[in-house]
Amino acid sequence: MKKKILLTIGSIIVILFAAGAGYVWWMYHSVASTAGDMYETSAGKGNHKAVTNKKPISLLLLGVDERQGDHGRSDTMIATTLNPNTKTMQMISIPRDTRTEIVGRGTYDKINAAYAYGGTKMAESTAEKFLGDIPFDFYIKINMEGMRDLVDAVGGVTVNNKLDWHDEGYYKKGYHYAKGQINLDTGAKAMGYVRMRHLDPQGDFGRNERQREVIMAIVNKMANVSSVTRYSQILDALGDNVKTNLTFDDMKNLAFNYRDARENMINYEVKGNGQMVNGVYYLVVDSAEQQRVHDMINEQLGNN
Repeated sequence: MKKKILLTIGSIIVILFAAGAGYVWWMYHSVASTAGDMYETSAGKGNHKAVTNKKPISLLLLGVDERQGDHGRSDTMIATTLNPNTKTMQMISIPRDTRTEIVGRGTYDKINAAYAYGGTKMAESTAEKFLGDIPFDFYIKINMEGMRDLVDAVGGVTVNNKLDWHDEGYYKKGYHYAKGQINLDTGAKAMGYVRMRHLDPQGDFGRNERQREVIMAIVNKMANVSSVTRYSQILDALGDNVKTNLTFDDMKNLAFNYRDARENMINYEVKGNGQMVNGVYYLVVDSAEQQRVHDMINEQLGNN
């Protein structure tokens, strides 16, 4: 009887081990497959050596509003740095109405027009020029509809709402976004939260702050997901909506060597003055502010 019990227990252990190994293989294969779907090099191949050597890196996060038959513009542009040595992540938002030179066209326009004119490559080149010729090691482009899918995939996110307002129709007309800590339990509700700007005294600045908040809430929620179902949904959402020149190996290195960068967050919004130029509204950023932002990024990259 004891021998039978031991054999039974041994069989269960073998089965559990095999199932675990199969699960690990499935996860690895699924993540690798999704990384392959996301990978592209429309704005360059990226600085893979920097990630391998655990150097501080810079990434351009682009949130684009692409729809069927519409190339769209980059409504969200965030210059991000990750420093594994200081365990710091810095996110600097560049407002979409910022007036700057559009690299490759030789004209001045709103910075979000660069993507409409020349895709990711022109958007990245224009942002680099605006920031004082600081190159980006990588870019990550997400269709803003993808944010909806990601919030649904992680099961909703919690944010600290600084305003009290009723939705104009981005989510559900009249829906009450109460001030204080609120749970955005669906992607549709989250999109209503990040798209509102007319009722915000800070306009685009307030909207950009909410976008950064939701992005970080998604990242933090993803880091704590343990459900197989959630993993599948997250991978589907990423594969359908995100494009990047980070390879699968880069992502593995980031996951293991840069994860502590979330311990210290620095958020900043490029500042300027709203002006009408030839009948068009722009945010005009002076040279002192551009230099300030340039120095902030350089400091995080260890170049000062």
